[in-house]
Amino acid sequence: MTLRPGRSALPGFPLTLGITVVWLSVIVLLPLTLLALRPWTLGLAGVWHSVTEPRVLAALRLSFGTAALAAAVNMPLGLLVAWVMVRYRFPLRNLADSLIDMPLALPTAVAGIALTALFAPRGWIGALLLPLGIRVAYTPLGIFVALVFVGLPFMVRTLEPVIMELPKEAEEAAATLGASRRQTLMRVVLPALTPALLAGFGAAFGRGIGEYGSVIFIAGNMPMVSEIAPLLILIRLEQLDYAGAAALALVMLLASFAVLLMLNLLRARMRSRA
Repeated sequence: MTLRPGRSALPGFPLTLGITVVWLSVIVLLPLTLLALRPWTLGLAGVWHSVTEPRVLAALRLSFGTAALAAAVNMPLGLLVAWVMVRYRFPLRNLADSLIDMPLALPTAVAGIALTALFAPRGWIGALLLPLGIRVAYTPLGIFVALVFVGLPFMVRTLEPVIMELPKEAEEAAATLGASRRQTLMRVVLPALTPALLAGFGAAFGRGIGEYGSVIFIAGNMPMVSEIAPLLILIRLEQLDYAGAAALALVMLLASFAVLLMLNLLRARMRSRA
C-alpha cells in the first residue's frame, strides 16, 4: 500500500501539534513553571540571600567550572575517538564501539564507585599518582575525571554522523594542492566539524552540570572545596528548605540555558556563513 502524494503517514498538523503542546506542557513547561515560582515564597531578598551564600557560590563555581573544563577536554578526545571509529576498521571494533556507550548504560552510582576504586590513594591508578603528588579521589580533580568519563559518549556520538558525511574528496584535494596534514586538519576538517563540536560540548556540559551519582562518591563533598551544587540542593531538601533548594535549582537552570542558548546561536551563525 502506498500513500497518495502529499499525504503524511502521521495524523494532520492540528492533531500532532496539539499532542506535542500538551505533552511538552506536562513533562517540561509545568515542572519548570513550578520550579520558577517556588523560590519567590522567600521574597526577593530571601532568594538573593539564598543564592549568594559563600557556600552556594563555591558549589556553583565548582559545578560549572569542572563541567565546562571536562567538556572542553572531551572535544579533542571525542574527535579523535569518533574519527578512529568512523574512518578505520580494526579487530574488536564492535567491542570498542560498545565501550563508548558504557558511561550511559552504567548506573551513575556504579560508575562513581568504580572511579573511586581506581583513583583512591590505594586504587590501581591512584596509587601510581600519589607518589607524584597527584591526588585525584576526594578532590575537585576527581570531579573533573568523573565528568570527562560521563561526557565523552555525548561528544563521540554527536561527531560520528558528521564525520561519516564529511567527503574524503576534500581532504584528498587539499593533499593534492600541497597542504600538509596540519593544514588539512585546520582548514578543511575542523571548520566542517566545528558546529558538531559545539553541539557535543553543549551536551557534555549540560550532562556535567547536573551529574550527581558518578560524582558524589569521588568528590569528597567538602563544603567550599569539593561540594557540587546538585549535592547542595539535596542537602537543602533534606533540611526541608524547599524554597532554598528551588532557588539554587533555578539559578542552575537559567545559567545552563544561557550557555546552551549562546552555543546554539553561535552554531546557527557559523552555519549561515558556511
